[in-house]
Amino acid sequence: MAQKRITIAIDGHSSTGKSTMAKALARRIGYAYVDTGAMYRAVTLFALRNKLIKGEQVDEKALREHLKRGDIAITFRPTKEGKSVTVLNGRNVERYIRSMRVSNVVSIIAAIGFVRKAMVKQQQAMGKDKGVVMDGRDIGTVVFPDAEMKVFATASAEVRAKRRYDELRAKGDTTTTLEEVLENVTERDRIDSTRKESPLRQADDAIVLDNSHMTLDEQNEWLYQLYLSRVRS
Repeated sequence: MAQKRITIAIDGHSSTGKSTMAKALARRIGYAYVDTGAMYRAVTLFALRNKLIKGEQVDEKALREHLKRGDIAITFRPTKEGKSVTVLNGRNVERYIRSMRVSNVVSIIAAIGFVRKAMVKQQQAMGKDKGVVMDGRDIGTVVFPDAEMKVFATASAEVRAKRRYDELRAKGDTTTTLEEVLENVTERDRIDSTRKESPLRQADDAIVLDNSHMTLDEQNEWLYQLYLSRVRS
């Protein structure tokens, strides 16, 4: 008997490894994977490249027009290694959207109401047939409030900053300091949790996953067992 297909929503704080755990689970169970955080990062990259952001001020009128005209096309493309990369207007931008330049302003872009509405509409279309693992900030509360499996990932700010710092180092960034990353992580927490439009919060029926002291294998097995309990119930 085939197992029922469900919608899996993984929300949580920045740098908790949501994308890594969501990708691993999707591969293991044969589901589609959507990195919603990457979508907001792609919009941010577009805004930066088109000089729509000055300091903390965004030219919202121009950005709204670009979105209306369909100038910001975001898709995901699988690689030969079985990974997923973010594609902005036909170009692989995975490397650029993970930079500190984007990280420093992505929460500002993600707090804009019309940007969130546009992204949520795309995300709901991507997951309308279930069989999807989606991670972000508001998947279980706004995008798919009826998701059968909801997880809220968290870890201490210090642990998250160290993980992000190590990731940047591995990608060749030798200038960003650990202190700068910690400041970025805590500031993003503040903006994400206090914004007016779809603030970051734990859904009432979400299961908390604090992975501060878990290995990747332990975390992935925890998620897989939770998935099994949901499809068998």
